[in-house]
Amino acid sequence: MLSVRLDHSIENQLNFLSQEKHIPKSKIIKEALIYYFEALKKESKQKTPYELGSELFGKYASDKDDLSTTYKQKLKDKINAKNTH
Repeated sequence: MLSVRLDHSIENQLNFLSQEKHIPKSKIIKEALIYYFEALKKESKQKTPYELGSELFGKYASDKDDLSTTYKQKLKDKINAKNTH
């Protein structure tokens, strides 16, 4: 047995739904909890952003391993080339 305190708004909605659908309030609450628990299971099984994109990482690589270490020099070269015209 479990007792739950609901604010007036939620209690009114529950009463209305129960009367409208001719379903006991306890059944509505049980089904809502089951739905909530299933949603939590699905949420925990969702892939991380890395897992979602892992098959794409490196797919369009330039085969240049030093891009992250030489970008400053390459940027300077482009600026110098632009300014020499």
